[in-house]
Amino acid sequence: MSNLELVDLTRVDSKDLLAVLNEAPLRKHLVGHACFDKDSVQEWVREKRRLDTLPGCRVRGILVGGKLAGWCGIQPDDHGFELAIVLSQRAWGLGIAVFRILMGWASEFGHEEVVFHLLGSRPEYRSLARMAREVHQSQLLGRRFTTYHLLVARPVAS
Repeated sequence: MSNLELVDLTRVDSKDLLAVLNEAPLRKHLVGHACFDKDSVQEWVREKRRLDTLPGCRVRGILVGGKLAGWCGIQPDDHGFELAIVLSQRAWGLGIAVFRILMGWASEFGHEEVVFHLLGSRPEYRSLARMAREVHQSQLLGRRFTTYHLLVARPVAS
């Protein structure tokens, strides 16, 4: 997708990020937390940038046509590493393209497996289940999730 760009969070306007993170339809599918304000969104960015420096991790803003559409990344998780994809409602159709990029990063980092937690408000995805070594229900921060343990394909040596 030519108009999809993943950028360092330093290139993301905090007002735009605030609008996306506080979007009501999006918040229905995330762990419950208070709406962000100017200060808390800056703290959130600092934490995500810290995670971005860890080995095997990468966190980026998602731009579509130059406008912020969400964020994504590979972050530490109790199981090793997790995929995170958070898209504004107007960009929900881009999830598969972002997922493929993240799985490419996971391969690049040498991860054997990553987990993908989807809030229980979302349907179980058969395509993810077919890719998964294991699928189970989990509890995170008081919410129920479907957790997919995804095997990461190794790049073909040239």
